[in-house]
Amino acid sequence: MTIANLIRFALLISTMLVVFGFGLSSTVRDATSLLRNPSLLVRSLLSMNVLMPLFAALLAGAFALRPAIAIALIALAVSPMPPVLPGKELKLGGHSDYVFGLFRASAVLSIVLAPLTVALIGVAFSRQVSVAPLAIAKTLALTVLVPFPLGLIARRLLPASAERASRIVGQIGMWLLIIAFAPVLIKEWPAMMTLIGNGTVAALVAFTVVGLVVGHLLGGPNPDNRTVLAVATASRHPGVAATLATAVFPEQTLVAPALLLYLVISAIASAPYVLWRRRLHKELAPAS
Repeated sequence: MTIANLIRFALLISTMLVVFGFGLSSTVRDATSLLRNPSLLVRSLLSMNVLMPLFAALLAGAFALRPAIAIALIALAVSPMPPVLPGKELKLGGHSDYVFGLFRASAVLSIVLAPLTVALIGVAFSRQVSVAPLAIAKTLALTVLVPFPLGLIARRLLPASAERASRIVGQIGMWLLIIAFAPVLIKEWPAMMTLIGNGTVAALVAFTVVGLVVGHLLGGPNPDNRTVLAVATASRHPGVAATLATAVFPEQTLVAPALLLYLVISAIASAPYVLWRRRLHKELAPAS
């Protein structure tokens, strides 16, 4: 096994461990909560799967962005939540039923919605594009749809030790993810820097900020739900985005560096909102 293959394997295993840990700390009721709240489900889908793809297509069509950046934005906009996001949302005060309900719903629905949205965007821009749902399903199965239910099952069978185990498994997964991600970032950094310019940074910041605003406005009256949907709308699964982009535009070799650049810039651009919502949650917690 080469070093590159070893790093990819470590990234996959670390993601699976993190998501398995989420399953250990969740319940089936949490994972299906959005089915019992159709209003919040519709608003969540509108925010993540309708408005953001439209905005990404508008950015790509209205501005002379580098092709890799435009492709990355559209691929990100139709992708579900990233596997590590629920942990961040819970720390911001998100309720487990909405956090894990949205996590599961966005993953399952993306198998159908992502190829459909990509096809509609292709029609809008007069380009014949198609993505096989199985390609998306494979990525989501490995990173979400298998490890998360396994965690739920393990919690059901061993409820007494599941909570403690979830923290240990999650910490191991996060440390492994950081260790495996670092050499990838270092290796791709020169290619990432070549993408700077022609409005790249402005487009990535706009994508993040608009996602935060749209999700915040559609999150409903509950302030914690607003935070969860805002962060979920602005943060997307880079693995699914890479699968989509590679399937439609295999000739674009800079899409992977573009996705990594998005991860860096999005984290910086969303930091003020995250700090604000964390502080607000701490202020409101005693009253509630």
